[in-house]
Amino acid sequence: MGRIKAKAITSIDSSLSFLHHGLLMAELKNKRIGVLGLGKMGAILLRALFKQKTIKPTNVSATVRHAEHAKILSAELGIPVGIDNAKVAGQSDLILVGVKPDVVPGVIQEISSQMNSDKLLVSIAASVTTRYIENLLLGEVPVVRAMPNTPCSVGFGMTGLCTGQFASQEDLISARSLFGAVGLTVTVDEKNMDAVTALSASGTAFIYVILESLAEAGVKVGLSRDVASLLAAQTTRGAAQVVLDTGHSPAFLRDAVTTPAGCTIDGILELEEGKLRVTLIKAVIKAKERAAQLLITD
Repeated sequence: MGRIKAKAITSIDSSLSFLHHGLLMAELKNKRIGVLGLGKMGAILLRALFKQKTIKPTNVSATVRHAEHAKILSAELGIPVGIDNAKVAGQSDLILVGVKPDVVPGVIQEISSQMNSDKLLVSIAASVTTRYIENLLLGEVPVVRAMPNTPCSVGFGMTGLCTGQFASQEDLISARSLFGAVGLTVTVDEKNMDAVTALSASGTAFIYVILESLAEAGVKVGLSRDVASLLAAQTTRGAAQVVLDTGHSPAFLRDAVTTPAGCTIDGILELEEGKLRVTLIKAVIKAKERAAQLLITD
């Protein structure tokens, strides 16, 4: 019987005690956090962290490109938002870089003189490696790279994390604490981050295609569109939750639903004939290959 290790993946490393983790969470709560490039993902993270009281709004500052936008976000979130990246980095212990990949070099160069080994830089810029960021910084600055996905906006996100050469276990746990506020996290070797991008970031779009298709099928067999969409979405959500809660493999759970000579097996045979399984595998492979092409390494 196959099992996934969802609980092991999202738990604290076994080498760190529960008490140690609690102390680190308390430390994160007292850290000064700076968000450079406060976009949708940064705002989602901050709202969740404020709601859960993981961090204090009084310890947070942020930047955006334009002063007018800064005023709007400052009023919405109740934190100081400006346009001076170096200033925010200088007064922060943990710096979250949320700018687009092509803007990363300029931002890192702006803040490099403000960075040191006591600070932590967490980047959510797609395709930018930790080594690339480290080479732009002065000294041995800890860097953690993150790849969150869009379901973070509703608290069901999946974030892949990897560490640079100077990041410690404590740095990793700080990063996991940030993204744990909006979903689950998994730590991988950096060489596998493009695979994470393909499966969990691009994968959300693949799931939407499947959901759309199931809803259309429901309409085809006589259901209203609203009812068909609800059935498809909740069924997908429930099936995923069963995998996470039980730890059973999808294959095992599929077999549990598929009774001999029942209607489900007929549907599965149609899926196999239509090569759904192979098509989804190919979609992830193609997305991974494209992510690797976009990778910024030097």
